[in-house]
Amino acid sequence: MNLKNIDHIGIAVANLQESLAFWESTLGIELHGIEEVPEQKVRTAFLPMGEAEIELLEPISPDSTVGKFIEKRGEGLHHIAIRVDNIEAALAELKAKGIQLIDETPRDGAGGTRIAFVHPKAAHGVLLELCERKKK
Repeated sequence: MNLKNIDHIGIAVANLQESLAFWESTLGIELHGIEEVPEQKVRTAFLPMGEAEIELLEPISPDSTVGKFIEKRGEGLHHIAIRVDNIEAALAELKAKGIQLIDETPRDGAGGTRIAFVHPKAAHGVLLELCERKKK
């Protein structure tokens, strides 16, 4: 498997601006940027933390995955994203091992990434995101 490092930790929030006040003002973490991801019906804010980032996810529709997550569980840890060099190869390897995937093919994520999710049942209750960043 071509796992590199933790890319980001996704946190579901009901109100992005209120959450940013805590992360920026209280903890002093500088906002990297806000982006809307229409395909996933979320607005995201990225806060760099060393080599990884904190991703705050605010639903822009109650029927979004994040909106349903908040309705069912409340705000909090949503997923852990692991960076990979080749997302297709990583998905093929997981599929060959019989791992339950949410996404068998990558989709577009925030910041020009390509992402795919591993089902929490396969990762002992953790929603795991594979994340491939554009080559610089």
